[in-house]
Amino acid sequence: MSSTETGSSSPVRPQAVFATTHWSVVLATGHNDTSRAQNALGRLCQTYWYPLYVYVRRRGYSAHDSQDLTQAFFARLLEHQSLTTADPDRGRFRSFILTAMNHFLTSEWKRGTAQKRGGGSPMISLDLAAAEDRFDLEPADHSAPDKLFEKQWALALLAEVLNRLEGEYQSEGKTDLFNTLKQSLMGSRETQPYAELAPRLAMNESAVKVAVHRLRKRYRELIRAEIANTLDDSQDVETEMQHLFQALSE
Repeated sequence: MSSTETGSSSPVRPQAVFATTHWSVVLATGHNDTSRAQNALGRLCQTYWYPLYVYVRRRGYSAHDSQDLTQAFFARLLEHQSLTTADPDRGRFRSFILTAMNHFLTSEWKRGTAQKRGGGSPMISLDLAAAEDRFDLEPADHSAPDKLFEKQWALALLAEVLNRLEGEYQSEGKTDLFNTLKQSLMGSRETQPYAELAPRLAMNESAVKVAVHRLRKRYRELIRAEIANTLDDSQDVETEMQHLFQALSE
């Protein structure tokens, strides 16, 4: 998606999106409603665990140790008492979880207290074996581990948004429309082959343009909503969006 696309059109109202963000729930209820905070934190961890796995691998740990570390880290993080480590001053979940992992790597693992596979289960499902297969298929990237983490974070966020968008179209019985038009989410308007897409959809070219416009608009709305889910301050949505798209371009 082009940078102009991410900034154009009317955004979702930040307050409407921000009212139900997961990270704000963790920060607001982590000390007195651990059940609700755990659910919110688990949702975030389920979406964003792979970038952290990549980070550990790029720190030089073997596949086996990285799997053990990642599982142990999330098991520890999702324990009730661990929710009190969520610092309201760290407004971004992305920053919080990377800092927490760095602390884990330099303390718990070195002391030999990391929870091994089979010694207890994290409260979210992590397909760690598939993660290594996926890691092996990643194109070579010699970025520093923290830079690669941010890039993988942005990719995970966009994948989550695309899945949600596809689900919405499926629920409306428009799966074929989504599958045909999703390519239009990338690149500029001028590069879209509307004339080629029209006969495939049994639509005229003007109708295709309208459908693409609606798809792009909803995509941008969901991106903002998903970014807001990882923040504590709704005013940071646009700044975080710019940061993540910059990470993708590096």
